[in-house]
Amino acid sequence: MTAQTTHFKVSNGDMTLIETGDGHFVLVDCNIRTAADDLNDDTPDVAGQLRDRLPLDSDGRLYLDAFLLTHPDNDHCRGLQKHFHLGPLSGWNKTEDKIVIREMWSSPIIFRRASRNHTLCDDANAWAAEARRRVRHFRANGYAYEGDKIKILGEDIDGKTDDLTEILVAGGDVFHTICGVTDNTFAGHLLAPLLADDEEEVEFLSKNNSSVVINISLGKSDLLHPSFYLLGGDAEVGIWERMWAKYGNDPSIFQFDVLIAPHHCSWHSLSWDSWSDMGEEAEVSVDARNALGQPMSGATVIASSKEIMDDEIDPPCIRAKREYKSILNPVNGTFTCLGELGGDAPLEFEITSTGGPKRKERLAKAKLAAPTIFGLAGAAAGSQSALGAQPFKHG
Repeated sequence: MTAQTTHFKVSNGDMTLIETGDGHFVLVDCNIRTAADDLNDDTPDVAGQLRDRLPLDSDGRLYLDAFLLTHPDNDHCRGLQKHFHLGPLSGWNKTEDKIVIREMWSSPIIFRRASRNHTLCDDANAWAAEARRRVRHFRANGYAYEGDKIKILGEDIDGKTDDLTEILVAGGDVFHTICGVTDNTFAGHLLAPLLADDEEEVEFLSKNNSSVVINISLGKSDLLHPSFYLLGGDAEVGIWERMWAKYGNDPSIFQFDVLIAPHHCSWHSLSWDSWSDMGEEAEVSVDARNALGQPMSGATVIASSKEIMDDEIDPPCIRAKREYKSILNPVNGTFTCLGELGGDAPLEFEITSTGGPKRKERLAKAKLAAPTIFGLAGAAAGSQSALGAQPFKHG
């Protein structure tokens, strides 16, 4: 099948679908806003766009082979309960027709964020509950089938994940399996979260810095000439500095053809200084910029955000946009803000055998507007006005 990635327009949020060359479907985060249900609202119907791209299993259920939640903020898991089936597959029903998650990919830090001075939204609590259910299932049975599977990304403190080695990916490890099957066109290099050494560090990691950071390699038919996708959720400057300290002796670990600018193109991923307080005097962290500054030739940085304005708002931040463009300049790369692209259609890339991802063009499906109801006189007047204003066109 065609290996490709789809980057949905979700304003300040994240939602990326990966289709591997071996035919697996992996969703990274979701931000499905209820405004899209209003036919008179211009919010893109990303739920419909996602469903259009997913396969059906033998029981007629739309499914994902894996769903990676980088961290449990609302703009990364909004719409989870409404659009995805949670619980044993025996509870799925055709009336609701929710998307099946064959395997969850989750960081263990999510399990205790609610008790660390951080209130989880309802969807995040639902994700945490489902993750615990799947972990309990594995511990009780020693195995899991589709719909009960979970992959734990990153070790927990105090040996809490020591009995989960079969479903655990430690920080720094590379994995090739999706839903228990080796995918010859996929590799995931887990860069963060790193193992927390003590409770103080756990507290530091319990906010945006708990984000999963992963460099994904995608090939068309193998991994001889892969494309690299660097995904970092909302990881802030301190995490990028720590990763550079750990892995910086081999900068290729951070190389990318596509980078999803962390935290919706926030300045806080590049600097300790506040953009709104310090403006142009804010200084870039050298180590964080090094970690985020390893583009391949012709690379793309994607800001999954609303339109980036020249103001004090962060995220998205105009200064961060300028910094990413300066990173891309030496390799003739492209900076793309999803919120600045016309239409509802998502941004799509096809994975090629060589030369990196190639941008695809797809015709957008227009959202049908709700019908306008006129009185008899109004209907006639409205029709005449419309006909007078615009000539009739075929097609």
